[in-house]
Amino acid sequence: MVVLVTAIHDRGAAERHFFPSAVRHGRLLCMPDYRRNRVAGGTYFFTVNLLDRSSRLLVAHVDALREAVRDVRRRSPFHIDAWVVLPDHMHCIWTLPLDDVGYSGRWRAVKKLFSKAIPPTETRSPVRQQRDERGIWQRRFWEHTIRDEADYGGHMDYVHFNPVKHGLVELAADWPFWSFHRAVAHGLYPAIWNVGTIRECDRGERC
Repeated sequence: MVVLVTAIHDRGAAERHFFPSAVRHGRLLCMPDYRRNRVAGGTYFFTVNLLDRSSRLLVAHVDALREAVRDVRRRSPFHIDAWVVLPDHMHCIWTLPLDDVGYSGRWRAVKKLFSKAIPPTETRSPVRQQRDERGIWQRRFWEHTIRDEADYGGHMDYVHFNPVKHGLVELAADWPFWSFHRAVAHGLYPAIWNVGTIRECDRGERC
């Protein structure tokens, strides 16, 4: 799918999402509790967080993460439209095969494979110790079903501006752990692209 990556995504008075190519002012209201939407062959935006939001585990072990994703895609294919890996969380856009709604199982597999690949140095709560669970990932993740090209473009902007938003780099192209350079190669962005600002997130679900 090739789109013009500039959009405003408006979900009504109760919730507004703003994206950098479109606007300069606004606020992002997050929804931590909701029923997951499943559309066969759909395109989805995800945010997946580490339990410790001060950790740098994902970039420190990015090769293990890449291998986990490759392994899951070999067994359960899906298309990666965009992906950014930050120290303590990641955002991505996937498109599933036709007649397939199984993104939750894929995320479980990615998390499990990554956890197995790195040493058990994290602090675990008594509950996680009792369940013999690693203390790496938040159990839930944010999912949004992409509705149309404008929605797709807005979320592409959000993914690709995120390292700049977090102050990790000054230019989007300077961040090494993501799909921005592939998007440039496909003509979706110019090589030097920094537009607008990213909104706040009250509860950290998408920040």
